[in-house]
Amino acid sequence: MRKARQPKPIPDFRSEPAEREFWETHDTTDYLDWSQGRFVRLPNLKPSTTTISLRLPKPLLADLKVLANKRDVPCQSLLKIFVAERVAAEQRLPNKRLPRLAGPATRRRRATGAGG
Repeated sequence: MRKARQPKPIPDFRSEPAEREFWETHDTTDYLDWSQGRFVRLPNLKPSTTTISLRLPKPLLADLKVLANKRDVPCQSLLKIFVAERVAAEQRLPNKRLPRLAGPATRRRRATGAGG
């Protein structure tokens, strides 16, 4: 029978950056007994967000509000869903951009074969 190894004591850290630097250069298996770990669920944990200012044409905003109302969700939530879906779609298509997203100058360059 194999004897269980004692984990090393976790040092005290003066700051979060110091702790981050330590864990970037050390293996957690030397300091924690992962066989004793448990899965936990954190249902109320919310991702951090950043406030931005976004200018939208009034008709587009009106259309977005109508769609949100039909789905019975807040307008801002629907916009976040739409942006997240589009980002995921773009990530699945590396180096490919949909023409409708290109501005008029980009469309002219593509049509004429000009550089870019």
